[in-house]
Amino acid sequence: MTDFRRRYGATAGHLLLLLGCFAVAGWVALRLAAEPTAGRMLLWFLGAVILHDLLLFPAYALVDRALRTILAGGRPSTGHPAGRGRPRPSALNHVRVPTLAAGLLLLVYLPGVLGWGDSTYSAATGLQPRPMLARWVALTGVLFAASAAVYVLRRLRHAVGGAGRAAGRPGGR
Repeated sequence: MTDFRRRYGATAGHLLLLLGCFAVAGWVALRLAAEPTAGRMLLWFLGAVILHDLLLFPAYALVDRALRTILAGGRPSTGHPAGRGRPRPSALNHVRVPTLAAGLLLLVYLPGVLGWGDSTYSAATGLQPRPMLARWVALTGVLFAASAAVYVLRRLRHAVGGAGRAAGRPGGR
């Protein structure tokens, strides 16, 4: 087994799981091939792969790298003050998480947010479309505000914990 792992690079369970995933994907592809719109679905899928992998991923990888550089502020990436104690809370994930959530919501509701499907929505439901752009902006603001509040609480907890250790109390409590 050691020789297999060295040659393959992972365990046999990983290989079995990967083969199972390929089997499920192949089954789905065969089921979709019988659909009359299979060509359009394939074109959409290839367009999404190209858009994401060649344009979007490099763009948000560069933005993330810049964000890490800005938030590090010349400090070591570990966040340990002088190599002792608990790591100082980083703001990085408190920016990443609401950004990801807002981006996914925008992706899912993009036609409604931009008002592209208003006539189709009205024809299908008999209702007037709601102002989704204002709601998406408000929800994005709430996500960032909640994340900022959690970050502030983590920094306060870290500061109190650090003061407790400096006073000689175990655990800073």
